[in-house]
Amino acid sequence: MNGKFHPSVDQALLGLKLERTVTPAHERLTRPIGRIYEDSKTIKKITCLGSGFVGGPTSAVTAYKSNVEVTVVDINEQRIQAWKSKDLPIYEPGLQEIVCAARDGVTAAFDNRLADSVLGSNGIPNTTTPTVKLPAHGKLTFSTDIEKAIEEADLIFVCVNTPTKSTGVGKGAAADIGFVENATRTIARVATSDKIVVEKSTVPCKTAESIRTILFENARPGVHFDVLSNPEFLAEGTAIRDLLQPDRVIIGSMPTAEGYAAAASLVDVYSQWVPKDRIITMNLWSSELCKLAANAMLAQRISSVNALSAICEVTGADVDEVSYACGLDSRIGPQMLKAGPGFGGSCFQKDIFNIVYLSESLNLKEVADYWRAIINMNEHQKDRFTRRIISCLYNNLTNKRIAVLGFAFKKNTSDTRESPAITLVSNFVAEQARVAIYDPKVNEQQIWRELVDYGGSLERLKSNVEVSPTAYAACEGADAVVIVTEWDEFSNRTTPDEQAILTEIDPNRGESPKGFDKPREIHLTSIGKDEWENKTGGTTTVRDFHIDMASTTQETGRLDWARIAQGMRKPRFVFDGRNMLDHEKLEYLGFRVEAIGKASKRHRNLGI
Repeated sequence: MNGKFHPSVDQALLGLKLERTVTPAHERLTRPIGRIYEDSKTIKKITCLGSGFVGGPTSAVTAYKSNVEVTVVDINEQRIQAWKSKDLPIYEPGLQEIVCAARDGVTAAFDNRLADSVLGSNGIPNTTTPTVKLPAHGKLTFSTDIEKAIEEADLIFVCVNTPTKSTGVGKGAAADIGFVENATRTIARVATSDKIVVEKSTVPCKTAESIRTILFENARPGVHFDVLSNPEFLAEGTAIRDLLQPDRVIIGSMPTAEGYAAAASLVDVYSQWVPKDRIITMNLWSSELCKLAANAMLAQRISSVNALSAICEVTGADVDEVSYACGLDSRIGPQMLKAGPGFGGSCFQKDIFNIVYLSESLNLKEVADYWRAIINMNEHQKDRFTRRIISCLYNNLTNKRIAVLGFAFKKNTSDTRESPAITLVSNFVAEQARVAIYDPKVNEQQIWRELVDYGGSLERLKSNVEVSPTAYAACEGADAVVIVTEWDEFSNRTTPDEQAILTEIDPNRGESPKGFDKPREIHLTSIGKDEWENKTGGTTTVRDFHIDMASTTQETGRLDWARIAQGMRKPRFVFDGRNMLDHEKLEYLGFRVEAIGKASKRHRNLGI
């Protein structure tokens, strides 16, 4: 047809809707979205039970962005004192500024009108314009007086820990909701006026039913409680951004007039900074399952791309290219498709085990097996990475120094729970290696605690492991460097400043496209020249370029990999567990680079 469509086909296409259609979210809910406008009680004071990774940041942002006074309470005196100080007990980009503003009444931090620039790309606040005028004393307080805080509150956030059970029925899979029950009984015993109790801790489906029963059976005469489910969807490292600009706020309630009114009260708090079309109300049980389902699906994506990384290493495919291509499909999207040493953190594994246990309890064996496979793949990825490191180091780690860069489970957080680094370091110690660990935000005591809890003997660990004050100290005399956490300071990829230098060297070099991080960049050493004519008419050599790069590295606070190379034993190995490094630059410096989801250089050279 010479590239021309038949007229009848053209006519048919005119009336065809080619775009994908999705049923609007509000039409998929069991409850009309307009019910968030129910008549409700105005919330003036909130008490948060628990000052951890959820309770602390959530309370700080709520106090900062709303007109509500928030009190955070905990039985841990040391942790509460830390929240009152300049040295907060947890690290999150932007958290220090928010806490200071909400707690101390300091003018600070954010402007809601700057939707895309509330936080910079590094998570640091960009503006000093507050959105809510704070009183001089602030609206955020921290205390160990739990009973007083409960009595004064209109609404209570329950943000206590729900770890996986370590003993008894459901060991290793079921959630231990003992802390939730204790908090609930305390609320029932202390409260002398009506309260809205909000379940924010990640809990198994139907936990709210237990909370309602305990409150009803133990309430003082005339005291009424409403129970809501309001799961948090915070990603550590971006928690402040997630709280300021959430994708959605889920509020579950009982399908009664009192339940709807309680939900509307919480909607009124959030709507002071969150658009109402992002606040979704639903039934209690759907809300509880939402959090578990979301984390399970995110973990599923990571395990899927990690499974593909194993195929890539054998076939010569590049996992970054494969995941990039898949992410361009609008049905899939680019998020959570980065191969690595395995997922960690407090939520993914615990929440999947919750679903596994729930499925088994409901006699859904095949469903339980499906979700358990995600955990199995995650463990396999860590073991596979360990075996690759051992194989490259001639099947022997005895007395070899391994520098482990990064111990947090991901960048921009100090959280080490379920971090892949714990398994990797323990595996190296079992192979009689000498391990040096460096992480810019994780303190030494936390590292020792995690390794001991994993099953190590502190005495043996300290004979084989050291926690180094700097990355350079960790890498000095090392046989291999293993990148476990993708901290920006470890990167040697081209920055905008370095791009300017590259453009000076080669005016024809184009900048990398914005938005997506394409898997391959054309780097200086790949051009195949030893010198270039620069814009001034002179020449710039490879040596000149690396001198310029070294000075730029010092200015940006990133590692000088040339300095690391000088201090290592030969052959120098780098195992890039996050695919965050420019491998060609490292190879130019004499490193042998192995990366997850990429064939080794030996295999590439052989064409296998």
